[in-house]
Amino acid sequence: MATSAEAPATLTEDQPRSLGFADQFGLWANLGISLLIPVTATFLVAPGQSFLATVVAIVAGTVIGCVLLAAVARAGAITGAPTMVLLRGLLGRTGSYAPTVLNLLQCIGWATYEVWVISFAAHAVWSGIPRWAYVLIAGAISTGMALRPLGSVRLLKRIAVVAVLASTAYFLVETLRRPLGGFAEGGWTGFWTSMDLVIALPVSWVPLVADYSRFSRSPRAAALGTGIGYAASSAVFFLLGVLALRAYAGADQNVVGALLAVPAGAVALVILAIDEVDEAFANIYSTATSAQNVLPRADRRVLALLVGGLATVLALAVDGSAYEPFLFLIGAVFVPLAATVVVDFWLARGDYDTSEAAPARWAMLLPWVAGFVAYQLTAPTVLSAWPAWEAFWRHGQDLLHISPTNGFSASIVALAVAGVLTPLARLARSPRRQAVVGHRLGSGA
Repeated sequence: MATSAEAPATLTEDQPRSLGFADQFGLWANLGISLLIPVTATFLVAPGQSFLATVVAIVAGTVIGCVLLAAVARAGAITGAPTMVLLRGLLGRTGSYAPTVLNLLQCIGWATYEVWVISFAAHAVWSGIPRWAYVLIAGAISTGMALRPLGSVRLLKRIAVVAVLASTAYFLVETLRRPLGGFAEGGWTGFWTSMDLVIALPVSWVPLVADYSRFSRSPRAAALGTGIGYAASSAVFFLLGVLALRAYAGADQNVVGALLAVPAGAVALVILAIDEVDEAFANIYSTATSAQNVLPRADRRVLALLVGGLATVLALAVDGSAYEPFLFLIGAVFVPLAATVVVDFWLARGDYDTSEAAPARWAMLLPWVAGFVAYQLTAPTVLSAWPAWEAFWRHGQDLLHISPTNGFSASIVALAVAGVLTPLARLARSPRRQAVVGHRLGSGA
């Protein structure tokens, strides 16, 4: 396959298998290098929580989230289907519309926050032009990259790595040189909440990952490149955010301000802000690809222009303080979905229909929905704009005698519930079709 091959415009066209391990690793390592991850570190450190507890939460959350991410990447490489089309095998074509709608909302939200954080960081470095101008610039570049996704992947692998790695290493060295306080001083009170937040980041990519792994030469390359690449870089950036807040306590929990306090931090921050466009482009491209699950003959380039324009407009008015509940909602929705599809795909053993004729499997909604309910009953999401949401789940906790401070990980509870119920739900699956249409496991890649 020529290296100049580009992603097809519609789902009905043939697609290249041109990405190897290095391409997938480079893409996902870049996607794990995001300023939104250090911003998330602001929410990781609960009052009185030790540095040790936070580091363990980062490591554990990264491993759990990236194993799920790699497993779905492998499924995408085997079937050759983008994630929302892959979910036809789990829920049927009509059933897959439910996660498709939720993923469209998620992707637009992520693209909006990515454009916002680019403009926020750029404006903090140089306020000579208004923030809205940075929003327009970031939105235009991200949308342009989404029009040529495979070319953008190869470009990122070639030119972004050295400068970004140098900037990241510089920030780490400078923060580690400052007094950081005791390593084990403090408690573990917020450990599970911190871990759930970390898990939410790689899991948020689960509904998008097969959009890229389907172009892989082999399932192994897709799984290893995706899982290792994202785990390595995202864990480092979580750590960077925690270190920056400890090293520059005077930044008042403002990670961007803390990084700017580093000598020559503005230069390094500009490099990271420029690299941030890859996350925005990936979300714009995957929003368009997800929409093709419903409209397979729609041109993804037109869809990308529409989505990029919408995200840019939303970034002009987005409230950065709404980012934390956004993460918890993502975890509640996509952690049990990831568990359900991974278990079901493994149990399918040779029959996963991703065609337009894929029959509905409504029973498979049960483990996903049950996992979502379990997540909320363990740790209800706090929505300031909709207090009735939290009140509803708190009432459920009271009825079931679940302590509001139960000390459990909502992600692990949701994974366990969805994972256990998935084999049971398969017993109630729709009758197998006599003629299998679509993709089969074990067909290689």
